[in-house]
Amino acid sequence: MKLKYVFYIFFVSIWIVFRNNSELTESIYSTGIYPYIAIIQHYTWGWLPFSFGDIFYTISIGYILYFILRKGKNLWKRPLWFFDKLLFFVALVMFAFFFLWGFNYFRKPLSETLQIDTKYTEEELYKATQLFVNESNNLHKILTKEDSVKVDFTLSHKEIYKLAYQSYPLGYEKITDFVSIKSVKPSLYSTFLTYMGYSGYLNPFTNEAQVNGKLIGYSVPVTACHEIAHQMGYAAEDEANYLGYLSAQKSENQYFKYSASLFGLRYLLNEVYKVNPEKYDEFTSKVNKGIFKNYKEVRGFWMQYENKAEPIFKASYDAFLKANKQQHGIKSYNLVVGLLIKNKINN
Repeated sequence: MKLKYVFYIFFVSIWIVFRNNSELTESIYSTGIYPYIAIIQHYTWGWLPFSFGDIFYTISIGYILYFILRKGKNLWKRPLWFFDKLLFFVALVMFAFFFLWGFNYFRKPLSETLQIDTKYTEEELYKATQLFVNESNNLHKILTKEDSVKVDFTLSHKEIYKLAYQSYPLGYEKITDFVSIKSVKPSLYSTFLTYMGYSGYLNPFTNEAQVNGKLIGYSVPVTACHEIAHQMGYAAEDEANYLGYLSAQKSENQYFKYSASLFGLRYLLNEVYKVNPEKYDEFTSKVNKGIFKNYKEVRGFWMQYENKAEPIFKASYDAFLKANKQQHGIKSYNLVVGLLIKNKINN
């Protein structure tokens, strides 16, 4: 039997095993093998001041185009040969993706690990929302002194990245973290990411946390913390949202605390609106006007880059998440609400 067929059998076998056994994935991969992979990646690429992963993508895309142009004629002359090469290439890429990071999609849910019941009552939603309103207003007043003025984030992206990885580890016994160089960098494709509607992403092949370098306002600190959570092996978007919130909230920097609070408040207000629009109006009337100016600032940033292709990119990512056992797809970001509520009312 050819070696590549042994490789196919091996890869498919471990993929099936991990996909269907979250406890096994958690113990063998996510808390066993993966931390060592991540540490090696961080020490290999983390010290570079630029995104090696983005350069790797550029070279890879160039090579693929070269291969298609050079060998594409064989598609008609030798179709079996062409598809054999294509299948092997796709299998190698998929193996690298899952082995280097992607198997974390199949790990045990964070809510189970931390023993958090994410189901909540309407009263718990309202209680947590009020706490977020109070906290956001207090932080806003500390940073501006005036209710109607938006907070201006004076920190540079570089300063934010440094503060973001300093806000880890979180100190939770059951949350995996590791002492290493956490590589948070602006993406070389920031303009492209903006038109796609993405704030950032984790490169699974180099483990570099990529933040959209064009991003502005309150969303930058919590986004950087979110991408570090992905580096730690938490692939699910709601879990990265939650850990990103916790780390920004834990920071001693008031801008980070404000970023975390506005992040949580936005999610809870949206949830309140779905449940009771009148209650939503009641809560929003209590929020400082300057906070809504911060929301408007970020919303205005994204609106200027809206385009017809953005929904296609979002739909593609939605399909990708669903293919990796994230059944809610792109809506899984919103699943953070239950975690935020329980954290706020219990602490």
